[in-house]
Amino acid sequence: MNTSLTKFLKIAVPLGLGIFLIWYSYSRFSPEQLTEIKVHFENANYGFVILAVSFSVLSHISRAYRWNFMLEPLGYRPKLLNNFMAVYIAYLMNIFIPKSGEVSRAVVINKYENVPFDNAFGTIISERVIDVIFLFGFTLIALLLQFDVLFAYLSENIPASKIVYALGGLAALMFVFFLFLKFSKSKLKQKLKQFFNGLKDGVFSVLKMKKKRAFIIHTFIIWGLYLLSFYTATFALEETSTISIATLIITFVVGSFSFAFTNSGFGSYPFFVAGILAVFGIAETLGTAFGWIVWTSNIASIIFFGGLSFFMLPVYNKLKK
Repeated sequence: MNTSLTKFLKIAVPLGLGIFLIWYSYSRFSPEQLTEIKVHFENANYGFVILAVSFSVLSHISRAYRWNFMLEPLGYRPKLLNNFMAVYIAYLMNIFIPKSGEVSRAVVINKYENVPFDNAFGTIISERVIDVIFLFGFTLIALLLQFDVLFAYLSENIPASKIVYALGGLAALMFVFFLFLKFSKSKLKQKLKQFFNGLKDGVFSVLKMKKKRAFIIHTFIIWGLYLLSFYTATFALEETSTISIATLIITFVVGSFSFAFTNSGFGSYPFFVAGILAVFGIAETLGTAFGWIVWTSNIASIIFFGGLSFFMLPVYNKLKK
C-alpha cells in the first residue's frame, strides 16, 4: 500500500470512527433527552472538574520525574521541566496524529537534552509496557468486583448458547494463534515476536534499574492520581457522586481502553463510558454528559499545557544555556 495513503488512513480512520460514534450516540436521543444532557452540563460543579484536572497534571509531573529513573542508567538526567514539557507535547500530538506521541517525546528530549533518540524511545516503550500491565491489573480488579453484575447483564441480554459459542470461538482462535506463532514465517509473526520481546524487555528493564523501588512507587502514584482524578470528576454531577467504588473502577478501565480506538478517545470515550454506566443502571444521558465533561476537561488541559510547552521549550532552554 502507498505510504502516503497508509499515513492518511492512520489519521482519517480513527477520526472518522470518533465522528461516527458521536453521530450514532446523539442520533438515538430524543429532543427531551438532548435537553437533559444540556441541563447536566449547565448544572455541573466545575470546581470539582478543575480539581480533577489538577490531579491529572500532578500525575504527569510524576511521570516526567519517573522517566529519569530509566534514563539515568544510560548516563542521562534531563531537567524535570524538559521532561514535563516533552510528556505534554506527546499527549498533544496524540490528539491530532494517533500513536505519534512516543516519537514526538523522544524527539523533544533528544533536541533539548541530547539524549539519543533510540535510547529515549526505548525507555518510553518500556514505560508504556509497565503502564499496560497496571491497566490490566485494574481490569482484573474491576472484573472481580463487578463479576456478579456483569454476569447477570450478559445472562439477561445474551442467550447462554451464544456465550458458550463465543467462549468456544475464543479458545479456537487462541489455539490458531498459538499455531501461527509456532509455525508461520510471515512478517506479521516477526512483528508480533518483536512486540512480545518488547513486553519482556520492558519488564526486565525495570528489574535491572538501580532505582526500581522508586520507579514502582511513582508508577503507583501515577495510576493512583489517574483514579483519584476520575473519582473527583464524579462529584461534578450530583447523580454520579454516589456511584460505588466497583462501578468507578470498571468505568475508569473502560474509559482508559477507549483511548486506543480514536484520537485520544475523541467520540469513543463518552460513548463507552456512557455504555458501561448504563449497565449499572445510570441513564445514558447522564453517562454521556459525564463522559464528555471528563474527556473535554482533560483534553483542554493537554491543549493548554502542550501548546504552552511548544512555546516555552526553546525559551526555557535558551535561558538555561
